[in-house]
Amino acid sequence: MKKLVSLLLVAVMVLAVASLAACTEDDTKYLNAECEIALVTDVGNIDDKSFNEGAWNGVKEYAKENEKTFAYFRPSEDSTAARVETIEAAIEKGAKVVVCPGFLFEEAIYNVQDKHPDVYFLLLDGEPHTADYSTYKTSENTYCILYKEEQAGYLAGYAAVKDGYTKLGFLGGMSVPAVIRYGYGFVQGAEAAAQEMNVDVEMNYWYSGVFSANDDIKTKMDAWFTAGTEVVFSCGGGIYLSAVAAAEATDNGKVIGVDVDQAAESDRIITSAMKGLTVSVKLALATYYENGNWGTKGGTTANLGAAEDCVGLPTASGSWRMNNFKVEEYNALFAKIKSGEIAVSNAVETAPVTEKVTVDYQNKAEG
Repeated sequence: MKKLVSLLLVAVMVLAVASLAACTEDDTKYLNAECEIALVTDVGNIDDKSFNEGAWNGVKEYAKENEKTFAYFRPSEDSTAARVETIEAAIEKGAKVVVCPGFLFEEAIYNVQDKHPDVYFLLLDGEPHTADYSTYKTSENTYCILYKEEQAGYLAGYAAVKDGYTKLGFLGGMSVPAVIRYGYGFVQGAEAAAQEMNVDVEMNYWYSGVFSANDDIKTKMDAWFTAGTEVVFSCGGGIYLSAVAAAEATDNGKVIGVDVDQAAESDRIITSAMKGLTVSVKLALATYYENGNWGTKGGTTANLGAAEDCVGLPTASGSWRMNNFKVEEYNALFAKIKSGEIAVSNAVETAPVTEKVTVDYQNKAEG
């Protein structure tokens, strides 16, 4: 059996750039509005086709279905101070629940949760801590949700290889735990399929250091596609725009999206490794309004995955663009992960990120 996946891993940090997306015209009326439920965006906007948008859709859908007022607020800059200031602005506008999507809010929530004991905070993809990570604390008015990104990444990597792609790329944003888990799962899924098919799979693996598109990422992706990469898993907010632009400049380059179904953004996106952001937010809000607080979830962290139907690939006809790997095969694979028959490792410390290596990931994870 041919088991090896070749990885080119280079950690490169570049300067952050301003977020790309502007507010959609239909939703601008909700910016900085009086509300019960508030979303505070990270460095992007509510139409980023990624984390902010998935969380915003959860807020909006729940609020409309239950006749609650809602709004969103955007920090003036990418800093903890700006995020705290924006959370305070939402509270001043009447917010009783503040939804914060992403690890960038960890320090901000730590700073505000005890200051506002009557406000309830939902933190997606993170847990509150001090700036130096020395102290973690989740107060009773805060509920945290993490995801098993490694499972979503596994599904994407397995599907890509089963569909016939053997030259893959993983483009990560910042090398934070969630992104690393996506990439590590992607490698595991690709290797599992490669072993079943007795084929070699090559993979380029790189962290851009940002969550926004820029020319450096586009140049890197151009080089990958020129060198033979067939499909790139773009994992990190708006950086998918750079990957798609590079793919569209080729005859056959493809992209795998992340967090939400990004198929509508380009016909080059063959699937997306998704988190159930919208579902998670709606379920959490339902808990709050049933109890007037987070109930037993207050002060805790949930870790949601296939078992809760909170990760997966989109299977709708317009989003499923696999030619050889069928939806029925995907459903069977998903069921095995959901039941625990297939266990996907989240031991991200076993995944090298700074050097060019050839690794048997199974043996490395075990050893």
